Parts: sequence; C-alpha cells; structure tokens
Amino acid sequence: MFPHRNIHKYTLTSPDMKIHNQIDHILIGRRWHSSIRDVQSFRASNCDTDRYLVVANVRERLAVSKQTTHRVHMERFNLRKLNELEHKEQYDVEISNRFMALENLDTEVDVNKAWETIRENIKITAKESLGYYELKKHIP
Repeated sequence: MFPHRNIHKYTLTSPDMKIHNQIDHILIGRRWHSSIRDVQSFRASNCDTDRYLVVANVRERLAVSKQTTHRVHMERFNLRKLNELEHKEQYDVEISNRFMALENLDTEVDVNKAWETIRENIKITAKESLGYYELKKHIP
C-alpha cells in the first residue's frame, strides 16, 4: 500500500540473516483506514529479538463542536437612520437632554459607575430613537 524499499517492509529476519518475512501488521478499523499516512519497519531499534519495530504515521482528525445553544444575541442599533436628518436631530436632542440631566446629578466620583451610567444612557437613547437593526435571513 505504501511504497518503501524492501528493508522497510520486512519485520522478521531469520538467525542466518538470509530469510526476511513480513509477519507483523497494523490493524485498524474501516472507519479510520484513511487516517493512516504511512507504515514502515525500522531495523535500528534492536531489542535482542529477531523482529523489527513497526511504526505507523497516523493523522488525527478532530471534529469541532458547534455551539448552537449558546448564541449571544447582540443588540445592533439601526445606525442607518442617522443618515436621515430627522432621526439624527431627534437622537441629538434626546442624548443631549439625558447628559444635561446627568450633569445636574454630578455626585458620582467613581469612574466605573460614571462609565456605566453613560453607557446605559447611550443604549437607552439609541433604542428609543433608532431601534434595533433586524437581520434579514437568507432564503435560497
């Protein structure tokens, strides 16, 4: 099956070194037979026996599991509405009103809390004025 010189095919040598046989084989199931890349015997591994070491080169194939149950729903805002003047002005007015209200309540000193407040206000304003972007499913 694999082209090799004869010295790499023999697995047994007689004591007088005249007779060579191939009596050792590697067995593998039908499902995995395409995973075997190469098989040959090596004479160099001498363990005081008349047999030679048979080595197989095997390709390992692993299946990647798809995680369909843990899909994360990302909120994508419809930013194309910002190209329209009416929606852009509405968003600007709403976001400026929210930040003016935040300036009046400027008692927070913690940077992380301030960032969370700013982020939540931007999300709420975008949700109210722009809405979510709906993904179009490809129907073949």
